[in-house]
Amino acid sequence: MNHSALFTPIEMGHITLKNRIVLPPLTRQRAAQPGDIATDLMATYYRQRAGAGFMVTEGTQIEPRGQGYAWTPGIYTPEQIEGWRKVTDAVHAEGGVIFAQLWHVGRVSHNDLQPGGAAPVAPSAIQAQKVKAFIQTGPGTGELVQPPVPRALEVAEIGELVQQYAQAARNAIDAGFDGVEIHSANGYLVNQFISAHANQRTDEYGGSLENRLRFLREIVEAVSAVVGGERLGVRFTPLFTSTDQDRVYIGLVEEDPHTTYVEAIKVLEAAGVAYVSIAEADWDNAPDLPEAFRRDVRAAFSGRILYAGRYTAERGARLIESGLADLVAFGRPFIANPDLPARIANGWPLNPLDPATVYGGAEQGLTDYPTYSA
Repeated sequence: MNHSALFTPIEMGHITLKNRIVLPPLTRQRAAQPGDIATDLMATYYRQRAGAGFMVTEGTQIEPRGQGYAWTPGIYTPEQIEGWRKVTDAVHAEGGVIFAQLWHVGRVSHNDLQPGGAAPVAPSAIQAQKVKAFIQTGPGTGELVQPPVPRALEVAEIGELVQQYAQAARNAIDAGFDGVEIHSANGYLVNQFISAHANQRTDEYGGSLENRLRFLREIVEAVSAVVGGERLGVRFTPLFTSTDQDRVYIGLVEEDPHTTYVEAIKVLEAAGVAYVSIAEADWDNAPDLPEAFRRDVRAAFSGRILYAGRYTAERGARLIESGLADLVAFGRPFIANPDLPARIANGWPLNPLDPATVYGGAEQGLTDYPTYSA
């Protein structure tokens, strides 16, 4: 098969990407404890995958309340910044490009993960359903738990959170990242504000779609002021809910997701954001995104458009050739195949993914997948 569309260089913001193949954000839960600090092992993992045109880190919480899963990394302490510098140095030594994904889970957390055992914070005091947090129950062991009813944020606290996103972006640049991605997907905090289901506020952050997009707009503007729009991307999950083994990620589906997310993308366009990342349904035989939605995204946004889902190399190349996408992300295949771009380019077979080693642990399932040898 001809996959040449995946291997043409492209400009994205201030960077030239060597190919169109992306490592998307993938939660791995291997940060050092205590402190949720990126490790040498994580640096090896990202370095092994630096053949990607572009990489985005696993979700990285911007503050202690932003954590919904034990052992995920943060980017708000000096020690965490130093840990991530190991990662960026390793990736840059291989000629790679890497952005940090800035993450706050909002209500998808648990008292055990919150400072002082407090309730998680959210736009409204509405409990998350069909989704689990993950807490530690002992050294290296944990369990999935139902999130409690969250506490609704005060208006002043929302402004403070916007500034925490800006500070996290500043920390990411200090750690050597080439840019940052705002996690506005999968039912987490920014998605909760956008969603009419999770956001039932009656102030300037709730009600109308314009108001529900206000938190996103303020974060995008604050982060752009720190890093520049050319170093910024935003991720959405517009049209689906998805499952991954026994963990459920719910991208809060709106009554009119088409309008909701085209309007959200217009916010990014106004701010001069470098790219929008759209995560699609990722289970076998999942429905495709409507062509009309892809066309309207392209019409609304002049930056780079990245799609992620259960893409094969063939389907990804076709989407780029159609002009509706600029970049395509491969998640599970990139976990199991550190040399994925070379395998695609040469038609080499792929390693299978071991689902049992995706979350938590050490080298096994993180850095021990082999590169191809004939």
